[in-house]
Amino acid sequence: GSPITTEERRLRDKKHLNEITAARLPPLHHSPAKLLSVEESIAIQIQQKEAYEEMQAKLAAQKLAERLNIKMLRFEPEGEASMQYREVRDED
Repeated sequence: GSPITTEERRLRDKKHLNEITAARLPPLHHSPAKLLSVEESIAIQIQQKEAYEEMQAKLAAQKLAERLNIKMLRFEPEGEASMQYREVRDED
């Protein structure tokens, strides 16, 4: 047999696959994968790690606040609320 090119082989395999099954690959919605330099890869990993740790810290703070039942209320030491607990007594 005569040697066939990789393009011809790919077309032949694709045609054969089309005859075997009706399944199709989904269309690419994103650009295909690209090669990154080591520096770019490290920078992306560090950025993702920082974002992950920040998200984990926020979630942990939220869970802790829920567990301890912490509620932020207004504090008015000179206001009306400070007088509610005091008893009113007559001097006479």
